[in-house]
Amino acid sequence: MLVDIRNLSIAFPSATGPSLAVREVSLSLGAEKLGIVGESGSGKSLTARSLLRLLPDNATVTADRLEFAGIDVLGASERVLRGIRGKRAGLILQDPKFSLNPVMTAGAQIAEAFRAHRRAGRREAKAAAIDLLAQVQIRDPARVAGAYPHELSGGMGQRVMIAMMLAPDPELLIADEPTSALDATVQAEILRLMEDLVSRRGMALMLISHDLPLVSHFCDRVAVMYAGRIVETLAAGELARAEHPYTRGLLECLPTLTHDQARLPVMARDPAWLA
Repeated sequence: MLVDIRNLSIAFPSATGPSLAVREVSLSLGAEKLGIVGESGSGKSLTARSLLRLLPDNATVTADRLEFAGIDVLGASERVLRGIRGKRAGLILQDPKFSLNPVMTAGAQIAEAFRAHRRAGRREAKAAAIDLLAQVQIRDPARVAGAYPHELSGGMGQRVMIAMMLAPDPELLIADEPTSALDATVQAEILRLMEDLVSRRGMALMLISHDLPLVSHFCDRVAVMYAGRIVETLAAGELARAEHPYTRGLLECLPTLTHDQARLPVMARDPAWLA
């Protein structure tokens, strides 16, 4: 088992006392694709970032167990964490426009990630950057390696981000809404690319998304989060037969092309879901 989380809670200070953003979350992950879905603010990204201890300084994190490959993340030193962040677990963020360094070329950023986690010289790192760009199916990778982020399209920028995360050959890839800033056609290309790379490299994938149909087709398992809790976990192929009323509500709010709908239904929330 690569990831083992038991009773994870994350709180932030507020005017009325600690406010729980993640509440007693438990999940595990092996060599598989796990989707985490839910509304904005449900705690998806915080749960994933806790694995790398990339949370704000004012966050209070407690857990019975928070382990990556048998390493206690909460008790790990910064030196140990540097061996996990980027090297063994990569994080792909939502929008490459805000994630890439605007004053460094794409190739330089990938080479920097390569050299940070491997013993390699500049020439080897430069060659590896071009090879990684080719692996993420960028045409003319040598030219793109010399381009700056503002010269790249959204889809190309996201491919550069994926190449950076793949440079150290990680065991886990965390993709936090990796296609939210892209149009539908490019979204499909990026997801096919990620699926192929994860399968060929034998990596685990944690995909955070709002898109239930996407997750149901792309992942092996799905965890549904509401108000900081996981309310349901099921096989991705069984998502259409989910039982929790929150998951059912999310599915029923989706537009459909198979029959006419005058209006999309509005979810009726039950206070008992917070209990």
